Amino acid sequence: VQLQASGGGLVPAGGSLRLSCAASGRPFSGYHMGWFRQVPGKEREFVAAINWSGVSTYYGDSVKGRFTMSRDNAKNTAYLHMNSLKPEDTAVYRCAVSPKWRVVHAHEYDYWGMGTQVTVSS
Repeated sequence: VQLQASGGGLVPAGGSLRLSCAASGRPFSGYHMGWFRQVPGKEREFVAAINWSGVSTYYGDSVKGRFTMSRDNAKNTAYLHMNSLKPEDTAVYRCAVSPKWRVVHAHEYDYWGMGTQVTVSS
């Protein structure tokens, strides 16, 4: 599976962004998807995940109530809707797929996109 994340940018604190992750190659609907983020010098942080059908989601504690993940299997695309953004949300956001559900560790994801930069100004 090839993944391409997009939609990042510069936004003021309190603003919103929608990230997209477009998939190609193997059947997209066969995988659970996740979003991670990383800043230089820090561990890759789990942000959100959605199951293969889009029915179930779960989120990292730092984004609960502010971020929502969705997917459209007909378009081979997943989304991360980010609201009430904070400066500490600044990071490179990467999408990934896993055959396992409810996994939060990066090594459990098989394919990764290149990432998109999100910068939140204070």
